[in-house]
Amino acid sequence: MKNLFKSNRFKLIAAILALLLLGMFICAANGHGETAQSSIVGTIFTPAHWLAAKVSDGIDKIADNAKGNTQYEQKIDKLQQELGELQNKLADYNNLKSQNELYKQALELKEDNPDFKYIQASVIGRDSANPYCSFTISKGTANAVKDGDAVLYGKYLVGVIKKAYPTYSIVSTVIDPDFSVSAYDINTKELSYVTGDAELAKNGFCKFENLDSSTKISYGSIIATAGISSTMPKGIIIGTVRDISDEITNISTYAAVEPGTNIQELDSCLILTGFEAESEAD
Repeated sequence: MKNLFKSNRFKLIAAILALLLLGMFICAANGHGETAQSSIVGTIFTPAHWLAAKVSDGIDKIADNAKGNTQYEQKIDKLQQELGELQNKLADYNNLKSQNELYKQALELKEDNPDFKYIQASVIGRDSANPYCSFTISKGTANAVKDGDAVLYGKYLVGVIKKAYPTYSIVSTVIDPDFSVSAYDINTKELSYVTGDAELAKNGFCKFENLDSSTKISYGSIIATAGISSTMPKGIIIGTVRDISDEITNISTYAAVEPGTNIQELDSCLILTGFEAESEAD
């Protein structure tokens, strides 16, 4: 309402009221009779009375609307508050659903490997300048996490602990060129290794490389860890083959592998701790 007193409409009303007061003084000075002067004044101020009445009605409507808008804004605030509460509940539900899926898949993996020990961690930071989706998690050496431990989402390999600090750790993902792990195709049993590749990483893929040119690996083949490393068990799924290509620099072939989970959208993960390789390879 404060702006109303500064508006052109209010200034017009003030001018009309001043004219009305002037007319009243003129009428008072000339008596109540129908003189020529009073007729002229009446003729002049009759439209002014009509306009003043209309403007007055307009002011009342503005005041009513202002009151109505206040109530409307209060309703909006209440609805927004309720919406915020519902969104918080939805976020909690989605987090719970994500955790349930995480543990469900991990449980399936643990049933086949009862000695596996997991620690759950939250993703607490990402390096936006890193093209290989490196991220920071909320657990470190104080939680028995160590360099080289496998990082999983359910039954899928996400990467490894690149550097463990007391209360947090840095994860190097499977699409990072610094990452490398022995792997095999679960159908053909062809053995090689998976590593990151700068070009394939642009599409979120990693590379199953150094394959024979006569490889039987095809689109849709599932690639899993081979368990040769002392810190990486056998059978953790890395991803699915999306393309087969020949290397430019040699006669070998490689497969572009899409990781089993969307690394960029992870908000939690599992660290496989205390794993000890069997004395004899399978």
